[in-house]
Amino acid sequence: MRSRTDVSPKARIAALVRDDKWFLGGLDGVVWAPPFPRWLHRPGFWDPVHVLQHEVGPGFSVALVRPDGLENPLRGATGGLGGHELTPRRWRPGRLDARWADEQGVLVEERRQVLPGGVLESSWQVPRALEGYLVGFTAQPADATEGAGPTAGGVGWTRVVADRRGQKLVLRMELAGSVSPAWRGIAASEGRGEPEWGHSPFAEMASGALGTAVAASNLARDGAGTDGPLEPVSAAALDPEAHRSGWIWIAVALPLAGIDGGEPPAIRLTLRPEGAQPRRAGETSPCCAWESFFGGFPHFQCGDPCLERYFDYRVYGLGLNRIEGRWGPIRHPAIAEGPEYFHVPITYSAQCHMMEMRWRRSGREAWGSLLNFVDNQKPDGSFHGRLYPERLEGTDFYHANWGDALLAVDDMQPDAVALARCYEGLSRYARWLTAARDPEGSGMFTVTNHFETGQEYMSRYMAVDEEADVAGWRPRLRLKGIDVTVYAHQLFRALGSLACRLDRPGDEAGWLRLAARSWRAIDERMWSAEARLFTDVDGRTGERTGVKAAVGFYPLLTGRVDGTRLDALLDHLENPGTFGTPFPVPSSSVDDPRFSAEGIWRGKRRNCPWNGRVWPMTTSHVIEGLVRCWRKGSERAGRLAADMLFRFARMMFTDGDPARPNCFEHYNPYTGRACHFRGIDDYQHSWIIDLLARGFAGLHVDASGVEVRPLPDGPARVSLGPVIARGRALHVEVEPGRVSVAVDGERYVGSRGEPLRVPWLP
Repeated sequence: MRSRTDVSPKARIAALVRDDKWFLGGLDGVVWAPPFPRWLHRPGFWDPVHVLQHEVGPGFSVALVRPDGLENPLRGATGGLGGHELTPRRWRPGRLDARWADEQGVLVEERRQVLPGGVLESSWQVPRALEGYLVGFTAQPADATEGAGPTAGGVGWTRVVADRRGQKLVLRMELAGSVSPAWRGIAASEGRGEPEWGHSPFAEMASGALGTAVAASNLARDGAGTDGPLEPVSAAALDPEAHRSGWIWIAVALPLAGIDGGEPPAIRLTLRPEGAQPRRAGETSPCCAWESFFGGFPHFQCGDPCLERYFDYRVYGLGLNRIEGRWGPIRHPAIAEGPEYFHVPITYSAQCHMMEMRWRRSGREAWGSLLNFVDNQKPDGSFHGRLYPERLEGTDFYHANWGDALLAVDDMQPDAVALARCYEGLSRYARWLTAARDPEGSGMFTVTNHFETGQEYMSRYMAVDEEADVAGWRPRLRLKGIDVTVYAHQLFRALGSLACRLDRPGDEAGWLRLAARSWRAIDERMWSAEARLFTDVDGRTGERTGVKAAVGFYPLLTGRVDGTRLDALLDHLENPGTFGTPFPVPSSSVDDPRFSAEGIWRGKRRNCPWNGRVWPMTTSHVIEGLVRCWRKGSERAGRLAADMLFRFARMMFTDGDPARPNCFEHYNPYTGRACHFRGIDDYQHSWIIDLLARGFAGLHVDASGVEVRPLPDGPARVSLGPVIARGRALHVEVEPGRVSVAVDGERYVGSRGEPLRVPWLP
């Protein structure tokens, strides 16, 4: 096994360094992750930032300005002046470093970070020889900006932004410096709002000696280092007519003189929802620091650079999309589905986040990913599909496998209070699901539109409605879905197992009856002998559709599929003519008449096609089902699970480069190419950390104790730890002939070919 001499959080973060990435986040709901940035070649953060699902832009840029008011132009340290050259950058989770040079070749260094509390910071290492000012500047749209005025360290204003649905969020924003500003300015202007100092109104006004220019243009001056009056550039800046169009330009200048030897000067843009309390100076939180976040997860070593790197890359992705529980109805820390408009809690992906975040000590985000929806449960018992910071309207609905996710979190990070709340909420949800989606008592559950499964544009819907793909969110389908029926079965079974534990013995029999009814329906009515796969059922006729889709493998999650049916499913996963593609698993069978590896549907490449692309969400479900079948005794399922997990992980590297992991929404099943055209990287829609830890390290934890049983044909050597679960510290070592687990320092050893079980000691 490749030796990793330093497995500290700092070293793990540093090992992810690369020069082709820029996504930054403060682990609290504010991220700077523009999918197609235009201004990476300029200092600062001019490309938009997201406050949860709300896009806020422009941000700000930074210029070095000479004492005479002219810009000291910067170029990438290896590029030419004035062009859009690529600036030498070094990214790692939590920061982006860039090197710049002026016309004389003097090097300066910039570090960009998104700090907790909605702070975008550009800090600078500037040689003593440089004179003048470090100026942060921005242009805000005049029709959405008001109240600009001086603050203790810069300029503040109010900004109104709207999401894709037109819902508004009011932000209080401030551009400020880390030291007292030499001057600050506000100006209204027409023209273009781009991060070029020469295009700003301040550059022309400061064309002579800066002191004279500032006085002449009425820019505020604060030479004494205390707050002075901030005057507008001109009377037009206060004219209401001037604010109806164009831009409000704002600048804050920090003096370069006198900063040598101290902290590097920094320009900061703070975005805070109106009415929210500002973050206290010096406030720190273990949940809002990258090293602390990484330190909550075990380290994973196996000698395979792709697997090792991807484990820690996924930790980063979870941190990027972490949301602190301070956003209106989002009261518990949780994980957003992804960047941009996906940056909110979403039910369909919450099940994935629960599976992964249980591997972080305490499991707060794992529990929070469900508790947020329970806390905001609708009166009828259903859940909102998304949670927004300012409203609970237009939230849609998605099905999810809540039962398995709840039991998984409870196994590793038990919380009696949270469990009781989740049981009550999911009981209400299960009663709604039964009444609203199976009123006839068939044991099968209805999908009413192709979006609510999270899997649109598939033949499975067209089998019951030829216009299913053009009806939007309207509830027009009557499709008894195999996926949602499995989810319901797992939920009923989970509630039944928890009822007695939670002193609700009267509930147990009812839940188990519902689970049994659903299983009978899956077993007797949803198995297609012709397709040799489980399929959906037409809710109008009661006939199986026979459409082969990857959700047809979901009954593997029940652990009740065996014999010839299990063999048939495994045959499909190995057959290149159906689901055995080089990269697993295509969402629709290769022999589906609408199959497209490129995601073409009705002649158009779709953003989210499920007619053949590989979606990590589905692949996680299928591998999870195989692991469960293997633990029930199927050696073939175990070997296939290991093989698919290797191929799954390798798919998520750009051009197969081990230094460039990614996590896009979907991939080509033959080439492994991601949907780069979408730009939505770091999309948390799967649970690969959990699969690596339980599959290749073989660690399974529950209320009775620990079992170590790695998949056959996995890496020869694996090390995982420390895992903090149920208040115990665990460390697993897998070797060619044996396995071992240390429980709070006590080591237990067994044969690799047999399960090593260690019960909890009193």
